[in-house]
Amino acid sequence: MNKKNLYGIVAILVVAATVLSACGPKATPTPAASTEVEVFSWWVGPGEADGLAAMVKVFNAQYPNIQFINAAVAGGAGTNAKAVLATRLAANDPPDSWQAHAGQETIANYVAAGQVLPLDDLFKSTGLDKVLPATLLPLISQNGHPYSVPVNIHRSNVLWYNPKVLAAAGVTANPKTDFATLDAFFAVCDQIKAAGKICLSLGAPWTAVHLFENIMIGTIGAQKWSGLWSTPPTTDWAGADVTAGIANFAKALSYTNADASTMTDWQPASKLVSDGDAAFNIMGDWAYGYFANAAPNGLALTPHTDFDWAVAPGTYGVFNFLSDSFVLPVGAKHPDATLDWLTVAASRPGQEAFNPLKGSICARTDCNQALFSEYSQDAAKDWTANVVVGSLFHGVVAAPAWAASITTAVGLFQADTTKTADFQAALVAACKSDGTCK
Repeated sequence: MNKKNLYGIVAILVVAATVLSACGPKATPTPAASTEVEVFSWWVGPGEADGLAAMVKVFNAQYPNIQFINAAVAGGAGTNAKAVLATRLAANDPPDSWQAHAGQETIANYVAAGQVLPLDDLFKSTGLDKVLPATLLPLISQNGHPYSVPVNIHRSNVLWYNPKVLAAAGVTANPKTDFATLDAFFAVCDQIKAAGKICLSLGAPWTAVHLFENIMIGTIGAQKWSGLWSTPPTTDWAGADVTAGIANFAKALSYTNADASTMTDWQPASKLVSDGDAAFNIMGDWAYGYFANAAPNGLALTPHTDFDWAVAPGTYGVFNFLSDSFVLPVGAKHPDATLDWLTVAASRPGQEAFNPLKGSICARTDCNQALFSEYSQDAAKDWTANVVVGSLFHGVVAAPAWAASITTAVGLFQADTTKTADFQAALVAACKSDGTCK
């Protein structure tokens, strides 16, 4: 939320939080009755709802006298939820905690607006600061103070596929080893298309931005992708590298389903793959929970037979990551209960209950890998061995306003992929509007 949306009554709280932050603050507001805790998220879909329910079960066991109120809002990978949250914050009615992506979504948004409190004491009391990866802690901190509790690590650049569709189309290429370039992937897409199937399923409009970031990484590589977001950028938004990425994105879109814009979210696109109507889908690893979890929320499919996974084309050795986290708001109605919730979210039992069902890996480095699926164990190994880059759509690398401008540009380009020059000009303008491109 932009600062101009704040109002007088919140300004007093903002000033107080800023003063506290400057002197190494404690994360305990004035206590209120802690009979309940309202937690806001967008986890209502298959897999993600299962994971949240599992962590809530741990919370209920540890704090049986506190009622957990699930204030989840469905749709758009959080787009709908964030709109509802913005309205509540503007009305000085924050939930007790809310889901926020680690990175610029939190720092340039809620921290900059003074809407959340630092969590130094919580990190020390739980030991969370000792078990988080060195790459993650700075992304949730400002001036050395942590502002959110990360509960997981997700991978954005996953290629999900149906082995039966590939076999029926006569595809002999192995997605796990043979898609080192996007051209190799596109050659297989031609085979799939000739066999009368959709090559690359696509869902609701936000999934096009998810696809865009991974096609761009697959085109220009990890270093140049990260260079787009440095200050100033070391990769030129107006340069030939981005032009090549746009061309590949346009080609990728040519292999997608024509009804993508009518999809309600990411799950219908994933189901096109599991149903055998499409061969591939590039989606985050939350899709694993949807494919593999038991009914009714999951499809209860068999790995390697009904579905399989690889790294997105051109991104071998790269881990495009995002992390879900929870915050302590300024003005939380039940701050003690919020800290109890955050304690569970930070804990090994909480994360070990949540992540296997969500399809993600723990944000903590000490979770028991035996509890996790084959996919998640592979992801955990890659997290420590691969080159790590941050996701655009999922809040890591760009401030929300910048990401929103890119999302608008992607939508316009998706409607007319011949306008490559206009699309690139819009990307340049978005960086300038953010102030990163001078």
